[in-house]
Amino acid sequence: MSEPIIETPRLILRRLAGYDAPALHEMLSDAETMRFWSTVPHVAMGETETWVAESVAATSRGDAHDFAVLRDGRVVGRVAFWMGNEIGFLFHREVWGQGIAREAVGALLHHGFGALRFASVRADVDPANIRSLTLLERLRFKRTGYAERTFKIGETWVDSVYLELKAEEFVAA
Repeated sequence: MSEPIIETPRLILRRLAGYDAPALHEMLSDAETMRFWSTVPHVAMGETETWVAESVAATSRGDAHDFAVLRDGRVVGRVAFWMGNEIGFLFHREVWGQGIAREAVGALLHHGFGALRFASVRADVDPANIRSLTLLERLRFKRTGYAERTFKIGETWVDSVYLELKAEEFVAA
């Protein structure tokens, strides 16, 4: 399945590709970046290459919509829809606090509500991940639930806050 290229004032979102693995490995192997991710940090490049290959295959099958986020030609993040309309994102620490995540996630939401015709978008966030919760709530996501011990990451169980944004409540930036 071919995905469009999405452009914003500072970013390009394009379909994730196998050659993005080295740039993504910088993020996926960084403990601070992965602190709230659903897996432990990657140790070997091979882990990241497998993860990217699985993401690319899921997008090709239409099971996901996975995008690399580029700023000035460099991969600085990844945004995606999977399991239908569930959103996920990960960004390089060097761009935290610059509005890059909001710009990229907003562009992906526009794509989801427009081209993909989603009636709503869901998110599952670790309640300790204040940055992600703040971002999603600024984009008008509403909390819809909470569950304990939903993911075991390494040896640690974490909880989930569930959020949803309905199409009629989305305001494009």
